[in-house]
Amino acid sequence: MTPKRRRRLIFVVVLVTGIGTSVGLASYAFRQNLLYFYSPTQVAKGEAPVHHMFRVGGLVEKGSVHHDGLTVHFVVTDTAKTVPVVYTGLLPDLFRVGQGVVAQGRLNRNGVFMATEVLAKHDSTYMPPEVARALKKAHLRALEKAKEAEVAQK
Repeated sequence: MTPKRRRRLIFVVVLVTGIGTSVGLASYAFRQNLLYFYSPTQVAKGEAPVHHMFRVGGLVEKGSVHHDGLTVHFVVTDTAKTVPVVYTGLLPDLFRVGQGVVAQGRLNRNGVFMATEVLAKHDSTYMPPEVARALKKAHLRALEKAKEAEVAQK
């Protein structure tokens, strides 16, 4: 092998190794920071991972908010199923009963979502797209069940 070819081969090997390492590190970092969104119905079905970080969203159920110092207990619903949430910290100013929220955290073995962050909608017309889709799916499922019950009665 001539010295020129040898240098070229070393350059190509170093370049391919560097690119491969960069792609590997980038994909690892991406997987570590990827947060999936689940609706309360999906959490109730067991589709959400226990002890892994994810987001859950829906509406804050009426009569479910209880304050204990900085710790807040509330329930998030998609009108079909509910998920109890515990959050320690200051809630956003726009956090209210009946409003859309997205909570980020982990689900414990008891089925309680331990939130590390709570996001509230920012005006009267906005709803996070994930929450809107989850509520729409829950509403459509409820309509289907009502139709099935009506057909079964006939």
